[in-house]
Amino acid sequence: MNLLSFMGRDKPAKMNIFLTDDHAILLGGLIKILSAEDDLEVVGSAGTVGETLDDLTRKKVDLLITDYNLPDDDGLTLVRRVKQKYPNTKIIVLSMHDEAHLIKEILKEGVDGYILKKDSHEELVNAVRAVKNGKVYLSSDVNTMLMKGLNGTEEQKLLTDREREILKLIAKEFTNKQMAEELFISERTVETHRKNIFRKTKTNNLVGLIKFAYANNLI
Repeated sequence: MNLLSFMGRDKPAKMNIFLTDDHAILLGGLIKILSAEDDLEVVGSAGTVGETLDDLTRKKVDLLITDYNLPDDDGLTLVRRVKQKYPNTKIIVLSMHDEAHLIKEILKEGVDGYILKKDSHEELVNAVRAVKNGKVYLSSDVNTMLMKGLNGTEEQKLLTDREREILKLIAKEFTNKQMAEELFISERTVETHRKNIFRKTKTNNLVGLIKFAYANNLI
């Protein structure tokens, strides 16, 4: 064995990671955490679905870590498009959303991990390493919540309590801004909930949504 082979024998293969989140401060923190690991390398970042898909055409990416809330579309759309175009690319969703129905919907698309933004830096690194080794990783809080659902200790609803609140305000013809002020949340979060409501009720316009809501006692 020559010297070069010997020196490189135990050097771990680097995993190329791409980050998608529209919060610059969070991105900076993620880059710092992941770049500190010898076998991980952040090769790019973006703040939207469109920018991510554009960048992925020019970069070799082993793992995409994405938020669910994005300005131009939601993370579920990004997951679907990446899985369709780059089936070998691993995906971890890093989100503040801990609703069981949403996590189950995302997991059905074949993501490799789901962790919460409130989780520790250590949990993030653990998730990346697990996915790197071919495993699916769910944070401890996500696992606990899903297990409660399986055991029947958590009522399974079509819409979450927050989504029902949003739906009632939609029926009252509140604007996104008015809903945000009423519920003390951001307009972007309101828009995300609206998209989820339309998708889950399989309606595509306001009239259809309101009819569905009354027919199913949602408001």
